[in-house]
Order: sequence, then C-alpha cells, then structure tokens
Amino acid sequence: MQAIKETHFNFPGQTGFYKGKVRDVYTINNEYLVMVVSDRISAFDVVLPEAIPFKGQVLNQIAAKFLAATKDIVPNWVVSIPDPSVTIGKICEPFKVEMVIRGYLAGHAAREYALGKREVCGVKLPEGLKENDQLPQPIITPTTKAAVGHDEDISREDILKKGIVSEADYLKLENFTRKLYQRGTEIAAQQGLILVDTKYEFGKIGDEIYLIDEIHTPDSSRYFYQEGYQELQNKGEQQKQLSKEFVRRWLIENNFQGKEGQSIPEMTEDKVISISERYIELYEKITGNDFIKEKTDNVYQRVEQNILAELERL
Repeated sequence: MQAIKETHFNFPGQTGFYKGKVRDVYTINNEYLVMVVSDRISAFDVVLPEAIPFKGQVLNQIAAKFLAATKDIVPNWVVSIPDPSVTIGKICEPFKVEMVIRGYLAGHAAREYALGKREVCGVKLPEGLKENDQLPQPIITPTTKAAVGHDEDISREDILKKGIVSEADYLKLENFTRKLYQRGTEIAAQQGLILVDTKYEFGKIGDEIYLIDEIHTPDSSRYFYQEGYQELQNKGEQQKQLSKEFVRRWLIENNFQGKEGQSIPEMTEDKVISISERYIELYEKITGNDFIKEKTDNVYQRVEQNILAELERL
C-alpha cells in the first residue's frame, strides 16, 4: 500500500503552493485551490513520521459528503472532487479563527476542566461535570488560526476587541456554527453516533461567507457511540470514540504531547496498519457506506492525472 506522504506537482497556471500539516494546497490562476489530502497524520500540532494509507481518502470523502449535506445552511468552497483524495474549490479569504463547538465535556475542554478551570474561551462551565458529560447546551470555544505552532484559545470578546473578525461577521459565524452542528448531530444520530465536538472554518468571497476546508471528519470532530454512552458515563468509564483521540491517547501513554524534549514513539508497520484500519472503520460508521479502497500502486500518478483532467475541464 503506497501512502501519499507529500506531493510535488507542477500544474498549468499554478500560482502558489502551501504545505500544511496534512494538506498540500496548489493555487491555480489565483482563482482555484487544489487541495490534496495527504495520508500524513498530525497530533498535538506535530506531523508524525509515518503516513497512514487511505487516511486522506477517508477524510476527503467524509468531508465531501457533509459539505454537500450542509450547503443549504451556508455555501461552501467546493467546485469538484476529481480524485478520492482531492478537492478543488474556490479561493476564499479565510477568517483567522476556527469555530470550535462542543456539546460535551471532552478532549481539550475536559483536560482544562480537570485542572480546575471553569471557563473556556470566556464561556463559564458549571461545577460537578465529569469527563464526557453532555453540557447544558452546546458552547462555542474559538481558537486563533496559527500559521505556525499551536492554535490558541480565544474568547468572543477578544476576537471583537482585537478586530480579528467584525462583529457583524462574527455573529453570522456563530449562527452558521450552531446550525451546522445541529445538522451534524442529526446525521450522526441516524448512524447511532453522538457528534461530541467539531470545528468549522470559514472564508469570504466579496461580502459572502463560505464554509471552507473539511467538516465532520474524525480529524476535525469527535464522535461517541450512542449505544452504551450513558452506561459508561454512570460507571465513570471511557467512551468508545470515533475520532483521532485514539492516536492522541497512544502518544500520551508513550509520553508524547508535542512538548520540547519529548520523542515520538516508534510507529511500527503494525501500528500504521492498525491506525489505517481504524480510519476506515470511522469512515464506514460515520457515512454508513462501505469504504472502497482506491488503487494505490501508482497513487501519485493517479492523483496528478485526475487533477490535470479536471483543470482542463475548468
């Protein structure tokens, strides 16, 4: 199985290239973005040394499904999906915040709560919550969108005070975020899942706001199984998760949280295969569809040819 670790394409009309933690993004004629979702995997804002076969296909195809299922709420950037690991879309001017919404006390918020903090991003949390408890209502906990290093928690008040987003636009972002989360929650429930928390990114073309990047994938979201949720909470046991949290937990157990002086544990072939299988399981459970493995023997050639054919059409 050949994984997409990094790409070095050169397309007609290419006017820019950006390599993110997971995505390789090509700008075409300053009009379109070609986003190749690689098989790289990151945790704690660090790219791990081994790529995970089919991970990019999983993320891209889940995002495509949910972007199509939410375009009645807010328009999105997608123009076409020419390859299972590629999305081509419109260039938007991104807002410099990520809109994180949480319906449950999990992940980063739970870690902060365990340290005694009762406020996240300016939002107060009640006493007496246990990890993974449902919150009284979903809360929005934005982060700054860092070009390098860690994204940082930020409050609504600071976003407005610093002029990162205008008040008029920010109110729209909050409204879209709540509606998207509600839609994602309803779709997840049909699959016997709970959408625990997720993040959305938005951009603008002119005066219109667009939903950009991926949504409701296991890299940007956390899911629990509905069945057994309450029983596990009552017992104080860990929830079975459909998210990248299992990778984070493996790293934490091996003394790695992206901090200085820490070493990434060895990613054996068995570990890489097990992570790949888990991502495929996530895809099938989240979408309700069987995962069809795209041929990977000439994966770079396949991706390049599919993009070139689509760019000719555009």
